[in-house]
Amino acid sequence: MNRVNPKVLLHSKWTKNSVENREKHFVINKVEFDDDKNVTECVITAVINDHEYAINWRDLKQPTLWKFGWQ
Repeated sequence: MNRVNPKVLLHSKWTKNSVENREKHFVINKVEFDDDKNVTECVITAVINDHEYAINWRDLKQPTLWKFGWQ
């Protein structure tokens, strides 16, 4: 399991294990928190074409889906 700290998500780099539309490398470009400091929104951007996707930040913990950093 990948260790993910919501406080340092912003601008972190990720590699998706299953490549779709040549999109493999991503950067977290938006993270919003509620009053209790829980993540309410997380937006990830593909490096190759700047497409943005809203994701559940907890999915980043799954090593079958994501790797931390660009690999």
